[in-house]
Amino acid sequence: MELQTGILNSREEVLAALKTGLLQALAQGGREQCWLDKDFCDWPLSDPEVLAALKAWALPHRRLHLLAHHYEGLRRAHPRFVSWRQNYGHVVEAGSFTDEDMALAGGRKLDALLLAPGTLCLRVLDSEHWRAVLSAERPDELLAREWFDAIQQRSSPSFSATTLGL
Repeated sequence: MELQTGILNSREEVLAALKTGLLQALAQGGREQCWLDKDFCDWPLSDPEVLAALKAWALPHRRLHLLAHHYEGLRRAHPRFVSWRQNYGHVVEAGSFTDEDMALAGGRKLDALLLAPGTLCLRVLDSEHWRAVLSAERPDELLAREWFDAIQQRSSPSFSATTLGL
């Protein structure tokens, strides 16, 4: 399936763009991915195709930057991805952010972001009404990256690959 850039106006369009965008970005083998969502529950992270693409992509020099409000929903909704994260923790940097962190990031609000530098930028503007913008334009990528970096700088480490217990 070929990605069509532009405005997305339904849940089906946004979820299809997420899956296709993830597969395309991972197949192109960019050095990093930047993902942001409140909990990643709606993302296709248990999809066998996406997991296979993640496994192939996860080389030591690559980085997957995750930012979420919390990861409990992800742990419940996507146990296969959690397992992948345990096996490929060397490529994952995960952080947790607050609404205040987002407000300090320049006033722009996004509900979710899939950024694959040099490939695509999917910005979910309203997750309640499923409104999003998919772009391959460099200026959109730069703005999204600046916003993501501002939130990441204020985030705290979270979603560790392993949990220690006594």
